[in-house]
Amino acid sequence: MQGIILYGPPAAGKDTVTHALSSIDERYKIFKRLKVGPGRIDGYRISTSQHVERLRSSGDIIWENRRYESLYVIDRPSLESDLSRHFPVVHAGQLEAIKAIVDSVDADWLIVYLWCSRRVAERRIIERGTGDVEARLQAWDETAPMVDADLSIDTAVMQPSEAAALIDRAARSM
Repeated sequence: MQGIILYGPPAAGKDTVTHALSSIDERYKIFKRLKVGPGRIDGYRISTSQHVERLRSSGDIIWENRRYESLYVIDRPSLESDLSRHFPVVHAGQLEAIKAIVDSVDADWLIVYLWCSRRVAERRIIERGTGDVEARLQAWDETAPMVDADLSIDTAVMQPSEAAALIDRAARSM
C-alpha cells in the first residue's frame, strides 16, 4: 500500500497539485477528511459530532484538528480503505499530523512539502474569495517549515503539472 502526504500552509497548492496528480493517473485520489462545521465542503466528507465521537471512542481517529470554526478528522477505517483501493493523497497542515499518519497506518508514504511565500499565499487566498483571509494567513504563519520531506516544491516557481510529474516519478520509484 502506498500513499502521498502533501504538507504545507494554506494556499500552497495542495488541492491544485492533487488535481494535477489525478490527471496523470486516476489512481491518485484526495483523501477526504471528515469535517464538522461551516465553510468549504469540496474535498471533505461532511460529518457530525456524534460520528466523530464514535470514532474517537473506538480509537479510530488518527489525527484531528480545529481550524476555521470546524473540526477536521483523519480516520483510520477510511484511510485504510482508500489505501487498499488507490493511492490516497492526504493533505496536512501540521507536522504532528504527518507523524500520526506514518506511525498509525502501515504503508509506504511519500511526504511532499509544498510551500510558497506568504505574499503569494495572500494573493491566492484573496483570489479564492472565501472571506477569511486573516484566519488563513494566521494558519500560514503557524505552519512550520518542513526540513526532512522526501520532496520540497515551491509552487510559486513550479507549475502544478510539473510538480505533479515530479511527485509521480518519486512515488513510482518507491
